[in-house]
Amino acid sequence: MKKILITGGSGFIGTNLVEYFNKNFKVLNIDIEKPRNLDHLDYFKEVDILNKKLLLKVVEDFKPEIVYHMAARTDLDGKSIKDYDANITGVENMIWLCNNIKSIKKIIFASSRLVCEIGYKPKSMEDYKPSTFYGESKILGEKIVKNSNLEISWTIVRPTSIWGPWFGVPYKNFFDTIYNRKYFHPGKLVIKKSFGFVGNAVYILDKLQQTEKLNGQTIYLQDFEPLEVLDWANLISKKFNLPKIKSVNLNFLKIAATIGDFLNNIGIKSFPLTTFRLNNLKTEMVYDSLRVQNIIGKLPYDLNKSTEITVKWYKENI
Repeated sequence: MKKILITGGSGFIGTNLVEYFNKNFKVLNIDIEKPRNLDHLDYFKEVDILNKKLLLKVVEDFKPEIVYHMAARTDLDGKSIKDYDANITGVENMIWLCNNIKSIKKIIFASSRLVCEIGYKPKSMEDYKPSTFYGESKILGEKIVKNSNLEISWTIVRPTSIWGPWFGVPYKNFFDTIYNRKYFHPGKLVIKKSFGFVGNAVYILDKLQQTEKLNGQTIYLQDFEPLEVLDWANLISKKFNLPKIKSVNLNFLKIAATIGDFLNNIGIKSFPLTTFRLNNLKTEMVYDSLRVQNIIGKLPYDLNKSTEITVKWYKENI
């Protein structure tokens, strides 16, 4: 039976990876946090990827063939690049690990779309423009992989905004605001986004460990068809048995976002809108997926089914 190691398997995408693979493979999740799905405790060991000695011992004992390196610090609250050492030294440790454990045949590294600021369209996968220390740390992680002496097959994935069961802040904020009837669409804006349902994301990640066609490449992890935000918001609202989404003048939302900024700065983080969130919402974010789509093929979940699954999970767990 194939053995699969998932670092950060207690996180959002990691939890779904463990759920996906544990049916047919032997899975080990190493993380500094306990699994958010307590049914996964049998597949979990508490290991810090910065603890090189313990990391080697645990992984050497497990002898995985495939590694998904999802572990990272992902918040945007760091005050310097040093706060994100897990995203830099952690990558170096994983490369060292792969070169020292002969059972490992392939590794998939998780990066982030925030290697470029919101609204910036990179000209290539080596065109970076970060606006956060988190984004900078992920750039350094990508460069470490690309410039390494890694002796096995590898692929870097940049998750866009992934959503679905087991998501948390900030990914579930959109569902929260709709469920609580606090979402108002900015005017008549038509906003397209390359988001991704987590069920499709893990399907793509599975295909990556089966194919050699994307080795040594960096790809965006996303659904292949962009969604339109207002249409999706109305679909979510419908699944919650709520009325259609209302639109509000953009200037009003800018004022509300400014209030949210002030509250956020004094430690009140429950306000649903800030300038960062508003800019993120109204800025189109579409990445080309044709190259990956031609290799992976059709994804298992369309937008309607993905939303239905997520709303059902939300009602049962939130």
